[in-house]
Amino acid sequence: MTDLANKVKSLVRNVPNFPKKGIIFKDITPVLADATTFTRIVGALEAYGRKRGTEVVAGIESRGFLFGAAVAARLEVGLIPIRKSGKLPWKTVQQKYDLEYGKDTIEIHKDAVKKGQRVLVVDDVLATGGTLVGACKLIEKVGGVVAGSTCLIELAFLNGLKKLKGRDFFSIVQY
Repeated sequence: MTDLANKVKSLVRNVPNFPKKGIIFKDITPVLADATTFTRIVGALEAYGRKRGTEVVAGIESRGFLFGAAVAARLEVGLIPIRKSGKLPWKTVQQKYDLEYGKDTIEIHKDAVKKGQRVLVVDDVLATGGTLVGACKLIEKVGGVVAGSTCLIELAFLNGLKKLKGRDFFSIVQY
């Protein structure tokens, strides 16, 4: 495990029974509050995106916006928001997906990505993989190419990586 991964793990707070009984939520707000660690995380995600020829970053609501915006700024590329249903003001494309603890729908503006554009998909946590797979499908539906996907944390015990079916993925911390 890297020094950065160890530092992140030391800052992540476990919150039992959130958002429902039986789930131990990995709270990253202490990680975000540590400027040095946050900067190092963004640098690692930027390096991953740069190696994949990223032309635009897609941040998944809501904590994916935090990392996605910072990575996009460092890569000097645009940011595309992937949001929950009903939150975007223009014509959208939707994707339903399964969560660790339910179901949901995400959407993207139908003109958000240019045909063939290489998109780095960014979120905070890979759990069961539903959200990230849904986001990748959205990028492809609107004509983009998923250059890679990345999260700060991978909850490996939930096997979300299997749902990505060989798609390129990078995380800093694995539990």
